[in-house]
Order: sequence, then C-alpha cells, then structure tokens
Amino acid sequence: MSTYTVGYIVGSLSSTSINRILATALINLAPDDLEFVEIPIGNLPLYSQDYDADYPPEGRALKEAIAAVDAILFVTPEFNRSIPGALKNAIDWASRPWGQNSFDHLPAAVIGASPGAIGTAVGQQSLRAVLSFTNARQMTAPEAYITFKPEIYGDDGTISDESTAQFLRGYMREFRDHIERVLTVLPRTR
Repeated sequence: MSTYTVGYIVGSLSSTSINRILATALINLAPDDLEFVEIPIGNLPLYSQDYDADYPPEGRALKEAIAAVDAILFVTPEFNRSIPGALKNAIDWASRPWGQNSFDHLPAAVIGASPGAIGTAVGQQSLRAVLSFTNARQMTAPEAYITFKPEIYGDDGTISDESTAQFLRGYMREFRDHIERVLTVLPRTR
C-alpha cells in the first residue's frame, strides 16, 4: 500500500475559520495512508504578470510546496458567491508563469463549510471552473457542501454527530481512491 502526501489549502485567512476546523476534522477521519501538510497562502503578495520573470520567495515557496505533494485538498469558504480572493491569488501564483502550471494533472478535491443551508455550493462551482482551466484532476463525486453547526464540530476536529463523521470519512476514502487512480495513470514527476 502506498502512502500519499496531500497538501491542503484552507481558503480562509481568518484565525477563527470554520473551514480550518473542517480541515482538521477531515485529516482526523482520513485513511491512514494519507499524510497531510498545510500549504499556507496568507503571505503571498498580489499576483502580477510582472513577477513571471523573477518570482519572489513567497511564490517560489508555494510552487515548491505543491511540487512536493501527491495531491491537493481545497477546504474553502464561499465569499460573495465565489472563492476568497486569497485563494484565487494563490491559484494564480501556482499556475503561472505560462507553461509552469503547478496544478497540471494534480489530483484535487474541493470541500467547504458555511453556516448557510447550501454550504459552499456556489463558491465550489467557481473554484471548480478555475481548477478545470489549470488542468487539475478533480474528484467530481461525492460533492460536499457542509452546513457548519458549531455544536457538531470541535475546535480540535472532533465531530459529535456520527452521521456527519461517517459522511466525511467516506468523502476522504473516495479522495484517497481518486488519488490512487489518477497517479496510476498520470504519475507525478518531481
């Protein structure tokens, strides 16, 4: 059995992010053969094509972090029916300069939490459109639009509702299988 390293990006920069809590829960529920490393995005300057000839250290560090993982998990809120600006900025940095797209053929999954009834459904669709252009190999099912209820999610990633835990455990098993399928056909070269 192979062990896969999964980079995860939390789309919110908030210190009280419910999506960070969700990410911790997902890591706790993931199969044992997945190892996780956070890929931070909060220190990136705003992307400009002017940087393409000479990436700053923050941009290079982001691209190196993505190159070091086997797959990527996006755990993101929805801002104004789309993705947070910090997340879009990070994707722009990682997918540029032209011809050096860090997401090309990278297995990816998208999930997010919101206090609202439809979770992050619209924001995830925006993110999926961007990831399609970057040629990331997205897990398309199951979709997971999480309505965040504080009484269910502990800050330490514990989940008090067994049906929620079971759903998220199944989501992470599907993601693990997706990673294996993609990498069998399109192995990562480092």
